[in-house]
Amino acid sequence: MNTEAQHTERDRSSHPAESEEISGTQGQEGRSRFALLDRVAQWLPGGRITLTVLVCLLFLVGFSTFVMQPFEIPSSSMERGLRIGDRVLVNKLAYRFGAEPQRGDIVVFDGTGYFGNADYVKRVVGVGGDHVVCCDKEGRLEVNGRSVDESTFLYPGDSPSEVPFDVVVPTGSLFLLGDHRSDSSDSRDHLGSPGGGMIPVGDVIGRADWIAWPSDDRARLRRPGAYARVPAADGAHG
Repeated sequence: MNTEAQHTERDRSSHPAESEEISGTQGQEGRSRFALLDRVAQWLPGGRITLTVLVCLLFLVGFSTFVMQPFEIPSSSMERGLRIGDRVLVNKLAYRFGAEPQRGDIVVFDGTGYFGNADYVKRVVGVGGDHVVCCDKEGRLEVNGRSVDESTFLYPGDSPSEVPFDVVVPTGSLFLLGDHRSDSSDSRDHLGSPGGGMIPVGDVIGRADWIAWPSDDRARLRRPGAYARVPAADGAHG
């Protein structure tokens, strides 16, 4: 008789399969969770329907608070790209993991103490260390000695600026302009204010990534290539 075979057979039968043990534990935990949800639902007026609505609301609040938040465009300062009443989706995680605003990004920021007690939407023209001048001999914006062609997004008929300026952006700050330069209150209008018209990067709420409404105008907001050839500021990383 093959005693080795008998021992092997007894060993297999004397221990329950590991997969069965895990499955049973998971099933118990799942039933416990459902039982808890049922108790909560019984306590709420409306039962499971009310519970489902509350869960959805909590998800939306968390999503809006930490991930993507809708904003309504209140003025014409970012025309032609963004019009009054447009709803944009602002990516609140865009600059939360080491990334920083780039020239050309459209950002929403808290202007309290710098622009006014409100949130604003503008385009980043200069980042920390940049030397921003308006205008060059051809009437174009100049960043770190490189002229920038803004014709693809500037409001038709507008010049880059009727107000001359020559600024160096402090480290950790941004110089921001509206695309409708003749109808935008932006960094140019606050050069003599606290902060010199610059906005701390920490006050940026997020990057506007999408036009969500109206549905006919739904579109992805992409960084234009106009600033691609601008060199890094002296002593700064590009």
